[in-house]
Amino acid sequence: MQADTVVLDIDGVLVDVADSYRRAVVESVRHIYGDTLDRESLQAFKNAGGFNNDWLLSDAVALYVLARNADYAADVATFTDRIAAAGGGLKGAKAALSDALADETYEQVVSQWNPDRIRTVFQTLYLGDNLFRTLEEREPPFDAAGYIHDEPVLVDSETIAALTGRYNVGVVTGRPADEATIALDRVGLTVSDRHRFTMNNWEHGKPHPYALLTLADRFDSERVVFVGDTLDDIETAVNAAHEDTDRTYHGVGVLTGGLTGDSGRTKFHEAGASAVLDSVNDLPAWLEADP
Repeated sequence: MQADTVVLDIDGVLVDVADSYRRAVVESVRHIYGDTLDRESLQAFKNAGGFNNDWLLSDAVALYVLARNADYAADVATFTDRIAAAGGGLKGAKAALSDALADETYEQVVSQWNPDRIRTVFQTLYLGDNLFRTLEEREPPFDAAGYIHDEPVLVDSETIAALTGRYNVGVVTGRPADEATIALDRVGLTVSDRHRFTMNNWEHGKPHPYALLTLADRFDSERVVFVGDTLDDIETAVNAAHEDTDRTYHGVGVLTGGLTGDSGRTKFHEAGASAVLDSVNDLPAWLEADP
């Protein structure tokens, strides 16, 4: 590949978040509204685009559950297809419901929806009460052990050494900065603040290419490889390539997140991935292979 820079997502690439972030989405909605979706349904929202931030994903799941309880008949696949058609993300979810529901019903759904409470419950479940006090600097609404402690490491130390020994390494993630630091410390990857973009210093979020373009500038790169577990990650690299024609950008998908198996591989390639790997541990060999 002759790449000089590797940029890594965290969730689903370096650590497994199936029992942490995704569990927090499901359980925060259940905690507040007494109803929720199963964990497997969340991937359809991710595939619709615009849900790199799991707080926003929780908001959209809550809206769907509230709408379903108000006799919205569309299944998750139909709803998320409509989200994608409306541009993705929470804005797309609201547009899909607004188009499908009577005005009075839509207003009733929105009146029951409480994003601030969803975020507080989410953070309590994810961080646990002790870490919540430290990072949120307030009291949690209830005691919790914290799903953050249930994030198996996906990347081998040998992979970290191979990447940092040969390439510039940056991070682009939807995590808040403190939670990114916790994950990076856990996997043993040191990345300076200047070479990482998190929720705290990146207004746009994926798939906007700003973070990737900025890292390319800061590293003075010629060939950038961005590794992620979602279609938004691949689209970020594709968007960067369209905007910056003086450099080469490659999006690489890994099958350790929500997209798995042959169907995941196909979706990644359809989105424009240069390669799809079983895990990030296959990355050094792929980078070093002959074109």
